[in-house]
Amino acid sequence: MRPFGYVSASDLPTALDAVAAGARPLGGGTNLVDLMRDDVERPETLVDVTALPLAGVDELPDGGLRIGAMVRNSHLAADRLVRSRYPVLAEALLAGASGQLRNMATVGGNLLQRTRCPYFRDHAAACNKREPGSGCAALDGLHRGSAVLGTSEHCIAAHASDMAVALVALDAVVEVQSVRGTRRIALAELHRPPGETPHVETRLAADELITAVELPAAPVARTSRYRKVRDRASFAFALVSVAAALEVRDGDVVDVRLALGGVATTPWRAREAERVLLGAPATDETFRRAAAAELAPAVARPQNAFKIELVQRTIVATLRQLATEGGAA
Repeated sequence: MRPFGYVSASDLPTALDAVAAGARPLGGGTNLVDLMRDDVERPETLVDVTALPLAGVDELPDGGLRIGAMVRNSHLAADRLVRSRYPVLAEALLAGASGQLRNMATVGGNLLQRTRCPYFRDHAAACNKREPGSGCAALDGLHRGSAVLGTSEHCIAAHASDMAVALVALDAVVEVQSVRGTRRIALAELHRPPGETPHVETRLAADELITAVELPAAPVARTSRYRKVRDRASFAFALVSVAAALEVRDGDVVDVRLALGGVATTPWRAREAERVLLGAPATDETFRRAAAAELAPAVARPQNAFKIELVQRTIVATLRQLATEGGAA
């Protein structure tokens, strides 16, 4: 690992000053240190933000929640209000990584983790995320885990987070701060699709730090589920995942939230499927039609073509459970 400077910040102004000066935030949940060991990330200075007073989960006046960026994933999953009002988020958190990692991972770090595409860490392979303009070895290489939605000819790497998929479905908003002030970004807009610049992964400016995530009040979220399909039962990234919330009245869908993971280059809000579902009968036929509409633009390659059928079946199974069981655990 290359030598680097180190700053420990116990208050937000110190952290923001360090980030403004070019330091990279170091907090639980990121894979920054691993990438430094692999010589993929090469920051000159790190600022340790783990001591910042951003570890609270607070109820908002409208019934929503404000979640500090330093809240541990395990603590958030166990929070009483999260479990009762946003079960999809608790389930997504518990589906990620392992118990030991969830005890260290933070909300802010989880959102900023980088791709697990194997070519990203392989200096012998072309990767536009690691070295812009070098190419994408996954296009004609090993791409079973790669994305089928939101891809470009420059990158097909799937986004890794489970938590972010649930947050996108819940219309979460990210608060970011810098020495210039505070701004808010819809979580659905935080991560950028690769386009022609796969190395630019978020809409954060270089001097900005995530300080909180806010969840709006959403009665439909009480009837919600996260379903993850993976190669093994624990400590594995999603082949496909579905975050869904559903309200059915008199047999028809009156509210729905749907997001997908493992199949896209960003946490994917399934807005076309929601459009098909809203106001339609809550039947398997409707669920299949909505899933097919969402996956119509998918671009698959030989090894990951199975994801298109698999995610459609997972959408149908998840919505069927919510419609028939009312989201009961």
